[in-house]
Amino acid sequence: MIKKEDEAAPDPPLAPTASGPAGATPVATGPVAPAPVAAPVRSASPAADDDDRFDLAGIEGLTMADLLGPAPDRRGGSARSAGRAPAAAEAPPGESSRQARTVDDFDFDEEAFLAALDENAPVGTTGEVVQGVVIGMESDGVYVDIGGKAPGFMPKSECGLGVITNLKERFPKGLPIEVLVTREQNADGMVTISARALALRQSWEKVRQLEKEGKVVQVKVNGFNRGGVTCDLEGLRGFIPRSQLNEGENHEALVGQTLGVAFLEVNAETRKLVLSEKRAATAARFATLEVGQLVEGQVVSVKPYGFFVDLGGVSGLLHQSSITGGALRDLREAFQQGEHLKALITAVDPARGRIALNTALLEGPPGELLIAKDTVMAEAEDRAHRARSLLRQQEQDAG
Repeated sequence: MIKKEDEAAPDPPLAPTASGPAGATPVATGPVAPAPVAAPVRSASPAADDDDRFDLAGIEGLTMADLLGPAPDRRGGSARSAGRAPAAAEAPPGESSRQARTVDDFDFDEEAFLAALDENAPVGTTGEVVQGVVIGMESDGVYVDIGGKAPGFMPKSECGLGVITNLKERFPKGLPIEVLVTREQNADGMVTISARALALRQSWEKVRQLEKEGKVVQVKVNGFNRGGVTCDLEGLRGFIPRSQLNEGENHEALVGQTLGVAFLEVNAETRKLVLSEKRAATAARFATLEVGQLVEGQVVSVKPYGFFVDLGGVSGLLHQSSITGGALRDLREAFQQGEHLKALITAVDPARGRIALNTALLEGPPGELLIAKDTVMAEAEDRAHRARSLLRQQEQDAG
């Protein structure tokens, strides 16, 4: 007879297996190892490990050139465009994927390189005078071939001094011309040139030379203002102050007349050209004087260092060292103010308005002027011949 307790007793438990049914609770029959804890699930977020995702360890130490692959080959393609793998993939393990190249690996022609530099070198720098040939024109200017990669352009206002009404007649094609570069080449390689600027530069140089030589020039009065009259000289605008005119009180009436003038100021930087009609008389007198010439004048001033002598519109200086070869204690031992004398010219400086005189060269024995002045003055013409020979000898020795 079976007891009810036996009917209610469950079946004996089975030993747990690795592939037991889900939800079965294993019964410990002995020491059991703790169950492993499940690893957390990685979330697909920007915080993921970049080393695992991009394999950064594989590209460590490579440069941008290694990543881009080899340079395009000389036949016009690159390793990538030809379907070849980058050089980094072709390099054996442990070798650098970057291949060193030498100068010999490049096509380099030194002569062709220098020729290219010469061909593209800029032609004409500001202030440079260049030769050219007229090759064309427009209504606003002229094109001139000056040897550059582009022609030079000369605006109509820069084509010359004065007003030019017909460019085609003044600048026919093929005309050789000399111009001044006023602006260096632009992005198109064209330079701006000027015939007017060159003419003005040459005019200032000529005027400076005339001033240096103390020349008297003829100008025509073409205008006036409160301060004086204006004129034209070598294409430059000159000004004559009223105080430097012989008829300054009625200077308006001088318009259209031609005057002889000398230079007071010549300054190309400030464009000042100041002239004087009164100084022209002095300059004209200077033009008649030369070294070795015997002149006669009157003592108009006595200074501690010598005498100023009026020579007829100009003054000469008889320095104390040139009066006599003897001992001179006081200048008035030789001459007095208002006294007439004869002397030799030993130097002429028209630009500075200076004339150097000498009476010691007219002496026989040194100091003769102090004891026989009348004799020296009376025989001055004959003695001047001997003195000129002495002056020429001194010039030769100095030269």
